[in-house]
Amino acid sequence: MEKRYVVGLGEALWDVLPEGKKLGGAPANFAYHVGLFLGQDQALAVSALGEDKLADATEASLAEHGLRYLMPRVPFPTGTVQVQLDANGVPTYEIKEGVAWDNIPFTPEMEEVAHNCRAVCFGTLAQRSEVSRQTIHRFLEATPADCLKIYDINLRQHFYNKEIIQSSLMHCNILKINDEELEILAKMFGFSSLDTEDQCWLILGKYGLKRVILTCGINGSYVYSEGRSSYVETPQVHVADTVGAGDSFTAAFCAATLKGLSSIKAHKLAVDVSAYVCTQNGAMPALPDDLLKI
Repeated sequence: MEKRYVVGLGEALWDVLPEGKKLGGAPANFAYHVGLFLGQDQALAVSALGEDKLADATEASLAEHGLRYLMPRVPFPTGTVQVQLDANGVPTYEIKEGVAWDNIPFTPEMEEVAHNCRAVCFGTLAQRSEVSRQTIHRFLEATPADCLKIYDINLRQHFYNKEIIQSSLMHCNILKINDEELEILAKMFGFSSLDTEDQCWLILGKYGLKRVILTCGINGSYVYSEGRSSYVETPQVHVADTVGAGDSFTAAFCAATLKGLSSIKAHKLAVDVSAYVCTQNGAMPALPDDLLKI
């Protein structure tokens, strides 16, 4: 492969929203937004699909969004998630189990992509099954030494435990987490007595990370890296829904970093992109040109 890829790795699923079903899953959302910034030829969503009509619909939707993918077919149903939105547009999820993305095989094609990977974003949810967890670990271990390995933790329902989180922290070099998830980690790992900032510095140092990115909803976001930190306020916008906003934040930060922007400039762009996505329905809206000029 001549190009080095930026990969969203993990679950591929359909969000069944009040207005209808839309292709979702953090890896595809991440890869879609990275592709807007870096070019569709560099972004790739990696997962697995079933041998069913919904898999066909997935491939059609990916093509419609201009998103490249590596998703082998496996004998399990393509994933779906029932999404309910509260009065503020904040989603809750009912995530179906025993689906295709629980059974992602580590294929020779995936290994080749891993060897040519500039950055990869993975989460916790797709590691709920042993098969996909092993595939994700093998992929991460096959990436080049300079690859950005972003653990966008995305804790969902009961699909996580201390062992999975600790192993993921050891496999990544950037952690993205929100304030509610940080509280869970602090209790789980026994450092809840520290304040939020010290918790982030502790994680950064203990796991030798390049950055810890902490998002706090309407209360802004922080980036901690090598003795320095930044804070950016969350813009006030009219929220349509927040589905995919966090993934767009991660993608924009990753793309800006790969383009050589400073951490604070990457942080500001990520905030602006995710705020815009909140004003749109669904996780994969088109972005205005002024946000894409980096």
